[in-house]
Amino acid sequence: MFTPPLQLEVRCDAPGQGQEPDEDLLPLSMPLSAQERTSLRGRRRTSCGRELLLQLPRGPALEPGERLMPADGSVLVVVEPAPEPVLVVRSPDPLVLLQAAYHLGNRHVSLELRPGELRLLEDGVLEELLRQRGLVIEHRLVPFLPEPGAYATTSHSHSHSHNHVSGQPR
Repeated sequence: MFTPPLQLEVRCDAPGQGQEPDEDLLPLSMPLSAQERTSLRGRRRTSCGRELLLQLPRGPALEPGERLMPADGSVLVVVEPAPEPVLVVRSPDPLVLLQAAYHLGNRHVSLELRPGELRLLEDGVLEELLRQRGLVIEHRLVPFLPEPGAYATTSHSHSHSHNHVSGQPR
């Protein structure tokens, strides 16, 4: 027997949504990778295997702990970070670690920043580059929570027009 996917349309934690879940609802967990948390539309599954269809309004990426519901408020689903294969990068020299962050940022690599370490999704080419720079690499299967970046929210007001006078420093 075919059961249609549960359609999630409401972000309970978003300002202006105005709908609070019933306190008696037992939440379902929806583990998502960092990449999956950036897409607000598409098919997903709960940790118990229930099929879901995200149909959320435009907005920022989903955050771990965020609560979602169908329009009728019948079910509560909580976003959880799924474990992913990551490289944990460390160095006894803070400057070497900072330089690694700079070079990875120049390549637009998503990074999770933690005291004394960097985390990035596994990538053999980047791993070799980091090892050549003398960094210590560890492979782990853990949730990946990258920095959202400078323009992650939809409400930023950065102007992309710049007026530089020739010959003056930028």
